[in-house]
Amino acid sequence: MLGREAADALAKEARKNDLMLSSLGTVNGERSDNFVPVFSKGGKKGVNQYWLRMEKKSRSNVGREAADALAKEARKNDLMLSSLGTVNGERSDNFVPVFSKGGKKGVNQDCLVVWEEFGCQEDMIFCGIFDGHGPWGHLVAKRVRKLTPSSLLCNWQETLALNSLNLNSSTEPEKSLNRFNTWKQSYLKTCSAIDQDLEQHPGIDSFHSGTTALTIVRQGDLIVIANIGDSRAVLATTSDNGCLVWDVLSNREAVMIVSSTPEREESTKRLVQHAVCAWKCKKPGMAVDDISATYLFFYNSTSSQSVDTIKLP
Repeated sequence: MLGREAADALAKEARKNDLMLSSLGTVNGERSDNFVPVFSKGGKKGVNQYWLRMEKKSRSNVGREAADALAKEARKNDLMLSSLGTVNGERSDNFVPVFSKGGKKGVNQDCLVVWEEFGCQEDMIFCGIFDGHGPWGHLVAKRVRKLTPSSLLCNWQETLALNSLNLNSSTEPEKSLNRFNTWKQSYLKTCSAIDQDLEQHPGIDSFHSGTTALTIVRQGDLIVIANIGDSRAVLATTSDNGCLVWDVLSNREAVMIVSSTPEREESTKRLVQHAVCAWKCKKPGMAVDDISATYLFFYNSTSSQSVDTIKLP
């Protein structure tokens, strides 16, 4: 796996530059005030096991750095998007348009992220939408957007290594369940770590503010959806004959709007525009909320079937 190879490469470079120590001696960082002397003496109970715990901690730190490095590389190669636009993977059939429109209640507290080839895995993609609330909601949402992809990737790789024996189960149902449980454990670890980060962050009051977090990971034929809050995910497909989200639009209306848009790049923008129109009609006098959308098209080919355009009041 390329993510694990990147982590191993970072560890090798650290040893080369005397920044990693796994025996007796000292580590003195040239670019920090850290100074770490190391000494260990075995007891009378057998082999000295202290180094095992130290190595585990070092690998965890290196794993996080490797995940951050992969995220940075993804942005550089236009495989990660955190603003308006589209992501179209060259080595996959995924196509993801992104659009967000601020409401009338102040600063836009919505933010989102799409990472194609998640963790350098060709068959994986990560999508996330975060809707902040409270006076510091926009800062909470941005912080969670920044931390979630890399933290989830790091925890997934660690959990995958721990559960590697279970992944070799004989039956397909067992393999699918183990893959799901690996992601479930990874998400739980990620949410716990991010909660701690927000609690300790000096510039964010996460007690009086927060954010929703709706994320999707597609790994081959497996789709994992994790949701905290009132954001919504809709799964839709096209029937053989080509026929065919949120408070003011039903799931069906959302699907019809997207499926009837001639240019897929414009689908999320058109959906948001319809939602704004529907909000004004159904909730007159109420300030329009922030509205954001991202769509993950699993296949790159467009349907030749024509679909009637939906008309909203």
